[in-house]
Amino acid sequence: MTGPVLAVDQGTSGTKALVVCPERGVIGSGSAPVRPRYGAGGVVEADPAELLASVVDAGQQAVHEAGEPVAAVGLANQGETVLAWDPATGRPLTDAIVWQDRRSASLCAELAGHDEELKQLTGLPLDPYFAAPKMAWIRRELTRDGVVTTSDAWLVHRLTGAFVTDAATAGRTQLLDLDRVGWSPAALDIFGLSGERLPTVVDAAGPVGATRVFGGEIPLTGLLVDQQAALLAQGALEPGTAKCTYGTGAFLLAQTGPRPRRGSTGLVSCVAWQLGGRASYCLDGQVYTAASAVRWLTDLGVISGAADLDPVGSTVPDAGTVTFVPALAGLAAPWWRSDLRGSVTGLGLDTTAGHLVRALCDGIAAQVVELADAVATDLGEPLTSLRVDGGLTRSALLMQTQADLLQRPVEVSALPDVTALGVGAVARLGLDPQLPLHEAVPAWEPAAAYEPRIGADEAAERLARFRAAVETLLYRA
Repeated sequence: MTGPVLAVDQGTSGTKALVVCPERGVIGSGSAPVRPRYGAGGVVEADPAELLASVVDAGQQAVHEAGEPVAAVGLANQGETVLAWDPATGRPLTDAIVWQDRRSASLCAELAGHDEELKQLTGLPLDPYFAAPKMAWIRRELTRDGVVTTSDAWLVHRLTGAFVTDAATAGRTQLLDLDRVGWSPAALDIFGLSGERLPTVVDAAGPVGATRVFGGEIPLTGLLVDQQAALLAQGALEPGTAKCTYGTGAFLLAQTGPRPRRGSTGLVSCVAWQLGGRASYCLDGQVYTAASAVRWLTDLGVISGAADLDPVGSTVPDAGTVTFVPALAGLAAPWWRSDLRGSVTGLGLDTTAGHLVRALCDGIAAQVVELADAVATDLGEPLTSLRVDGGLTRSALLMQTQADLLQRPVEVSALPDVTALGVGAVARLGLDPQLPLHEAVPAWEPAAAYEPRIGADEAAERLARFRAAVETLLYRA
């Protein structure tokens, strides 16, 4: 039995760290905020120094609260956030270009003729969401110096001196050959990145170096991109099992097993994790704005924060005539239209804040239904239920709306911070390779389960109204 491990989840708006003991569970925690900067033209940036400081601060808090040393560290990361940096000194040469940033849209438009080739090579459609367009944009617009990588490679280098990325994170770049799980020369050539020095692709579990920032010399033994870490912690180990995380965006992933299944419905096919040199794959669908749409309503003064969703939404029985397509940073799967923007229609003099909140919940949930339907089409059978996690699962209104529109049970994880718990599990595997995967993953149980309260006809009617609003956006564009 290994000792406690420190599991760090470096996310878009903050970093969470847990000290996880195999016998006693979570014995220490810490957190530190990250403040992305939003600007005109699709700019979303973060200060790399703030990303690193948040990892160190949150990790040190968790270790201090635990009051005992840890045996290893695991690090989860944002996935598609990139920066250029000097490999000799570790000094950042650019800000971190966050996954939501859209400035590489024109570059993607130039490369549109390669879309199908890239889908076959990498499993990913050509979109500014992924790392490679941002990397190529940095090279074109900002600097030719240093290396340009996803943020995890820089953080690991600063912590340990190693120059690595895990296979699942590499799979989010659009530069990884999905079948070989190695960098694709053809994809690199398409993006004009053939001469780049790229990090070594490694397993999710295994020692990659050691750090002293959390006290003593501690091996870093776990690396995994955030959504795949959550998939692991939700116990989605068998093909066909799925989870959705409601954070800044909403992310639905479904396990597909040892072979990639390239979706026919607009879903992304990618590496779930690689362990012992063997990859597991998943289908992945994204909603770009979930909690960030709640923050938008908050900034407008409609609500005072996510805690208002239920009390404000409960002032009305439904959204009335209001339909909200919360495509505030574009539409992701299955539409892949980063150029679109959101819409609120059906407003009247009787429209209240409650109607807007209800319509937002409908809009988020309807997009997740589109993803679940796409998974069912690609897998050949519907999901029996949906396991969910993330901050917005605290909203009973949103979760009930999700169950109603999905017409399936929605099971909310009893485990907070599942992304950190997932990377903690692979950190344990990195210390003890003989440990079975199902034993490394925390036991899964729901804190709440939401059953549909409306019939299939009403759900179909509400979904049809949402889809009509999306069609209007697509037509106008």
